[in-house]
This record gives sequence, C-alpha cells and structure tokens, in this order.
Amino acid sequence: MSETAVLPHKIIGVAVIWNDLGEILIDRRRSEGLMGGLWEFPGGKVEAGESIEECIKREISEELAIEIEVGEHLITIDHTYTHLRVTLIVHHCRYVSGVPQPIECEEIRWVSLDELESYTFPEANSQIIAVLQSP
Repeated sequence: MSETAVLPHKIIGVAVIWNDLGEILIDRRRSEGLMGGLWEFPGGKVEAGESIEECIKREISEELAIEIEVGEHLITIDHTYTHLRVTLIVHHCRYVSGVPQPIECEEIRWVSLDELESYTFPEANSQIIAVLQSP
C-alpha cells in the first residue's frame, strides 16, 4: 500500500483576494494547531455538495466577515505534508465589501505582491506565490 493512501486528504478552496489598490489579503494562522503562526491565503475545506466557488465565498464570509467575488482559477496544488495530503484549488478573488475581521486567525494584512516574500507561509503556498509573481 502506498504511503499517501493512509494520509487524510483535504480539498481546500483558497482565495487570493485583491483590493482596488492591487494588494492581497493574507492571514496568520492561530499559534496553536498545525502550522500555527504561519501566514496563508484564506480559505477552507470544501463541504459535501459544494462547488469550489461556493466554498471560497462561504469560508471568506465565515472567517473574515467580508464579501468577495470569486474570479478565475489560478492554480491547483497537490501537496503532501507528513500528516496530511492537501489539494489547494486557488482562485483570484475581488474584495467587494465589509471590514476584514480576524475571526478564525490571529491577524490579517493587506500586502503588495513584493511584500509576500517577507512572510512565512506553509510549504504548499510557495507555489501560489511563485505563480503570482511570474511575469
């Protein structure tokens, strides 16, 4: 039996949320728990019967209390950590309304594309940053 068969697998909808200034919203994971304290692009696990777009919209509303418009697909990443296999389905999103609240995270920040490199993200997120920064 292959090693990946025993790992739990989560399908995660991920939002790269842009504001009108060309900044991206990132959030810092709570310090307790897996990958605590690392920065990430917000999102969450797809529920049964839910499309990726619906998942992203719902998660962002629940976790950050803002309204977004889910746009085009950016990248899909399959990544295996020691404890978990994840499939990140990443979409460009546009910030629409509301004041972002750190409901499920430590803090949130709007950052420029160039500033992303100064934050520590989980390993799987490096591919998102690479594709965002590619010309």
